[in-house]
Amino acid sequence: MLFPVASIFIVLLLIILGISKFKLHPSLVLFLAALILGFLLQIPIEQNIFIIFKGLFGIVKNLGLLIIFGIIIGVLLEKSGGTHSLARGILKYLKRIPLPYAISLIGYLVSIPVFCDAAFVILSNLNKTLSKQGKIPITGLTVALSTGLFAPHVLVPPTPGPLAAAYNLKLDNLFLLVVFGSFFAFILVLIGATYANFLIKKKGVNSNDIIFAKHETRNTPSFGQAILPIIAPIFLLSFGPISNFTSNNQVIIQIANMVSHPVFALGIGMTFSFHLIKKNRKKTIIYSFKESFKKAVPILLITGMGGGLGKVIQSIPFQDYFTNLSFNNSFGLLIPFLIAAFLKTAQGSSTVAIITSSSICLPLLPLIGLETELGKVWIIMAIGVGSMTVSHLNDSYFWIVSQMSMIDTKTAIKTHTVGTFIQGLIGFTILFVCYSVWLYL
Repeated sequence: MLFPVASIFIVLLLIILGISKFKLHPSLVLFLAALILGFLLQIPIEQNIFIIFKGLFGIVKNLGLLIIFGIIIGVLLEKSGGTHSLARGILKYLKRIPLPYAISLIGYLVSIPVFCDAAFVILSNLNKTLSKQGKIPITGLTVALSTGLFAPHVLVPPTPGPLAAAYNLKLDNLFLLVVFGSFFAFILVLIGATYANFLIKKKGVNSNDIIFAKHETRNTPSFGQAILPIIAPIFLLSFGPISNFTSNNQVIIQIANMVSHPVFALGIGMTFSFHLIKKNRKKTIIYSFKESFKKAVPILLITGMGGGLGKVIQSIPFQDYFTNLSFNNSFGLLIPFLIAAFLKTAQGSSTVAIITSSSICLPLLPLIGLETELGKVWIIMAIGVGSMTVSHLNDSYFWIVSQMSMIDTKTAIKTHTVGTFIQGLIGFTILFVCYSVWLYL
């Protein structure tokens, strides 16, 4: 048993060195890691390559359209000005609450369809404008936005990390992950906003005193139009589970299961996003499709190669090794959290940390009593919060946050990095307490 575990540890170190030290593309690193792990486990090379590509094509088949649809929604929101409509709408409806909380909630909403790094680039100018208008320290607003964007990115589909974790852990009920992941991400967002508000108050500034500027709204979608591509898939995903509990009519159940299928639900959301474009609709939609496919290819490569590595890891008969061992179920979430936190902190990529951690955790599910659908959701949330602990110098998101906000590296470490550490630590504490209560109910 010790040799397979040591082999995984060696491969994890190679992943960390390949990404953070030698700056190799994560998909190449994951492919090489899968090959090396197969060699260490004495799997014949032909069989190992078959296993790797089986995992890759499994990911592409199950997640490809979801990732592409999610990216298209995000690109169309960006090109149409829908992200700014969402931001303006939230600032308008939440103007009575402290500004950092409003900014974090903007991040929470925008990050579900738009990747956190791209979303930060899009919204950073809004942050600068609000900082200048209200004479509010940019560091506080930066932390509010960066932490608000980060939490949904690691917890809520259709971002690739949570989707890949659901696939690796063989989670069938994606709606459960959307509901619980969204709720837990909201808690993490409030934690980040509270820390951001503390940074602003530390400077002796009242963020409620800001006077909101008027923004140009011509040719941009309304708040309702901009939010529809986000909430429509969530609404449709709920149809299947609700109908299974409330109806005995098989026709209704079949229809509900069809419309609640993740591909159908996100496809409807994508359709709604087409109507966000007011000018040059055909040209803009074609351009958005091209941009989306360009963005989707490297993401699918990373998640696919992660799936290949996961397949190789899954060939290890952990169940046989651990048959005579007993685990304390109350500490079951600590294992995935620590694995993800170690990988995130060491090599920088949250997506790689999520994919690798979920692959390692699959054979451990029965041993810690979390092989049920809800149990898998607990594991994914623990991995998600671990994968944001912490964002620092080896994380591309760290540099986007610092450079777009024009704050120096030392300040970014003291604010953004500390903010993600606080989010991760307090977030896991809350998750662990809730999990412990759930165990004894």
